Amino acid sequence: MGCLESKDIKEMLSAERKVILVHGNADMDAMGSAIAIARCFPPADICAPGGTDRVARMVSEKLGIEILGECDTGGYDLTVVVDTSSPEQFKPGTVEVPAGSLVIDHHTPTGKWDGMHFHCDSSKVSCCEVVKDLLDAECIAMDRISSLAMLGGMLTDSGHFQFANPKLLRAFADLLERSGVNMDEALDLTRSETTMSERIAVLKTVGRSRFDRVGDMIVATAVGSSFEAAACRVLIIAGADVAFVCSQREDSFRLSARTSQEMVRRGLHLGKALGELGAETDTDGGGHGGAAGISGIGDAEAMLNMCMAKAMDWFRDIKAGSAEDGPAP
Repeated sequence: MGCLESKDIKEMLSAERKVILVHGNADMDAMGSAIAIARCFPPADICAPGGTDRVARMVSEKLGIEILGECDTGGYDLTVVVDTSSPEQFKPGTVEVPAGSLVIDHHTPTGKWDGMHFHCDSSKVSCCEVVKDLLDAECIAMDRISSLAMLGGMLTDSGHFQFANPKLLRAFADLLERSGVNMDEALDLTRSETTMSERIAVLKTVGRSRFDRVGDMIVATAVGSSFEAAACRVLIIAGADVAFVCSQREDSFRLSARTSQEMVRRGLHLGKALGELGAETDTDGGGHGGAAGISGIGDAEAMLNMCMAKAMDWFRDIKAGSAEDGPAP
């Protein structure tokens, strides 16, 4: 239905009863966006039908925010979806998104939200920035809890500023200044000890990894059982330029991908690449330049093989482009 203006979104969010949906295994950016909207436009429930990740769950508990595991959207005046690039990010059968719902996102549009009121700014690193802009445009004040939640979303989605751009840094600093939150409070909010189960799962996944290279560029892949994103980050730290980790759940798979910021500067955009792969395989892929994912019905090993082949093609294209440019003066 096109990209809505802030005044139209404000009017929609004035509905009496709202439920705010976040994607499966919701991260802190999704949760921060949902918390800010819920607190600025009460009454509202937050529902994570596919659960949350460890950090989002921990922060919600710290802030005293109740998160529903299931809901009937038919019992609400308005359904809002945040930080979710397509309906496929909800596990089939867990929730129904009614036509005419409001979708607020920051990923590259997939065209899969037909029939919805859609607002997206893909220039933003985090969805929390999009929500902040909408609230600021309508002069809606955020309380301390909303501010903390949004700061946490900006921190985590930027990889603690590793993937930040000037817009995110300005938004983060502005929110710090206006809320009175100290930097150490924002950092402590999302900080937690890595659990033993995560440490063991990641070590096992890394032990099953394989790699290939073109020139000075290395791609690593691995089959995991859980904590795919964490395993990707470890593979990048270990020396891979691009990492893919995929887990199998019965007939479905879930794949996470990460790349270095240097590869993003050299032209690789994982979100667009996995979006194209999703279209080719009738699965759901997308994300950001340096971090993306894909999920759906299929075989984990087969998906990893396709990702490996595509990464090798990307590397060859990058190498060919560098050769055409010639040596640096």
